[in-house]
Parts: sequence; C-alpha cells; structure tokens
Amino acid sequence: MQMTLSEAVLKQASVHLVGNKGNGEDLVTSKEPLTLSDNDKRVIKDAFLGKFDPNSDKYSFNHTSSLDFNEVYNYCLETLAETATFQKNSVNIARHLYESTLHPKIKTGEIYVCYYENCLVDGAFVDAIGIYKTETKNKFIDLAVDGAEFSLTMREGVDVSRYDKACLVLPTNAEKGFDVLIYDSNRGDEAVFWRETFLNVIPQANEYFQTNQFLSLTKQFIAKQLPEEYDIEKTDQIDLLNKSVEYFRANESFDKKKFEKEVFDDSGMISAFRKFETSYAEMNDFEVPDQFDISTLAVKKQARVFKSVLKLDKNFHVYIHGDKSLIEKGYDERVGKSFYKIYFDEEE
Repeated sequence: MQMTLSEAVLKQASVHLVGNKGNGEDLVTSKEPLTLSDNDKRVIKDAFLGKFDPNSDKYSFNHTSSLDFNEVYNYCLETLAETATFQKNSVNIARHLYESTLHPKIKTGEIYVCYYENCLVDGAFVDAIGIYKTETKNKFIDLAVDGAEFSLTMREGVDVSRYDKACLVLPTNAEKGFDVLIYDSNRGDEAVFWRETFLNVIPQANEYFQTNQFLSLTKQFIAKQLPEEYDIEKTDQIDLLNKSVEYFRANESFDKKKFEKEVFDDSGMISAFRKFETSYAEMNDFEVPDQFDISTLAVKKQARVFKSVLKLDKNFHVYIHGDKSLIEKGYDERVGKSFYKIYFDEEE
C-alpha cells in the first residue's frame, strides 16, 4: 500500500468519556461534534495521524459469522457512505467500547472519533475514520504573563500526540473488512482487548506481516526454546540469530526448507524448530506459509531486536556480527574465571 497523509484534512471530531463498565463506571457521550478552529484541526490532524504510516501492520474487520455483525465495521461503513451519520455513529462506537470494557485492567478514558478527507492511498484521495483512546494524563504548567506580573496554574491534561490506543480505518478493501491500521502503546491483555474485543480485527497476511511473524518466531525459538533442548553456547545462539537475519537480507523470497538448511543445518534442530513453529502458529493464530515474498522493511524492523551482544558480567559487551569461529571460549584455572579469545586481522 502506498499512503500519504500529509495532505489529509480533519473535517469532524467528536469526543466521549468511556468508563469501565465492569467496574461500575459511567459512559458520557457528547451531543455534538467538537467546535475547532482551523489551526486546532491542523494540530490535531498532524498529531493523530503521526503514528500511522504505510509500513504499519494492516488488519481487517472480522466476525466468525459475517461482517454484518461487526459493530465498528458497520458504523464506519455507514459513516463513510453518508457523512451526516458521523455524530450518531461516533456515539455508537463509544457505546460499543463501553459495552466491551469489562476487563478490570482497562482504564477510563476519552474516545475521539475523527473524520478525515484527502488521504492519499494508492494514488487516489479517500476519506478515512480515526478512533483514538486517551487514558494517560500529565500535569502541565499554564503560565500567564501580564507585563511584569507572572501567574502560574497547574493543570492536568493529555499530550495531543500521546494517545494510548488508536486505529485508522481506510475505505479500501471494504468487502473484505477494510484496511485497518492499529496503534497501541500497551501490551498483554489491554492490547488484545483493543484489537480483538473492541475492534475485532485480524491481521492481513501480506508480505510485511509474514516476514515480521516468521522472524519473531525464529527469535523466540533461538533465544528461549533452543537452550532448553540443547547445551548451546551463547555465541552459537548469536550466530544463529545473525544467520536468520542475513538469510532475509540476502533473499527476495522466502523458502522454508532453504531457510532451515542454511540457518540450522542439523536434522535434530530443524525438527525442534518445526515443532516450535507449530506451537507458535496455534498460539498466535498464524498460518506459516512455506514460501512468501520478503519485506525489506519488516527485516529492518526486526533486525533491531535480534540481539548480537555477548554480555560478560557487568564489565563487557561484545558485539558479534560475523564469523563465530574467530571467538574461542576457555577457562583460566589460575584466576578462576572464564574467558573469550577473539582473533582479528586489523584494529579499526
């Protein structure tokens, strides 16, 4: 997807207060959209769209029976077809969020529903709907200056660019549940709540998603599962992580058998990896394809978290990027400590 949001225009915005129904808190909905100046609209638009880009994971609305029963999908569908229903459906979205908020960990917050025009997607200008939840409040100073007189008021509010949860609904692929971009600053139960309970979206199986998911499962296998099954040195783990990333960097398309051979090259280890892959796929509701096109952007993202650092007590961090055969491990009985010997040609 090619997407540019710099020329987007915020046309309408409504806000509602959503408490935790499970904790006996209230829902307070507004009667009208917010009245905003042109400058306020620009500031909010830039902040609210700033966390979305074409490389974000893409989702689609879903329902086990039919999309006709997905509440947020239908509220967005009606609003995009008839903008006069915006306020009514912003209230419907807030009410659906309230009815979905039964988990005790979900915090009270404001939900903003925004209607945008002029979002450039795949060469065409389209409208879009943004849904944002703000939960985290910060204290800030409101300083007034009148000549040489200064007065300070301490207030509490929300940083316009630091919302907690969000989604951007694009009208493309409407018959398959739209293209939905997700942002969530939380993890665990709260992240699952936003995606699955409230929005009911599923990941789109595109090249970015497939590359990202396969590298994630590979990292977990090498870093966590492998040491439980093999007596493996830390340097060997790092070498396998480096080989995994290098395979994705060196190839335009993924082939599972070729990957297993180049990275693991051991029948027992390959068997253990396949078993872990099956378990990971079931747990994450992710079907692992044997072949797919590789997303270079997903590789760049994942490469940042593939740790190639050998930590030795609190004294040394050794970054390993190449041939592990140039590192030799030993134990010095005289001083009673382990050591690593590193071979190199030039010091840079």
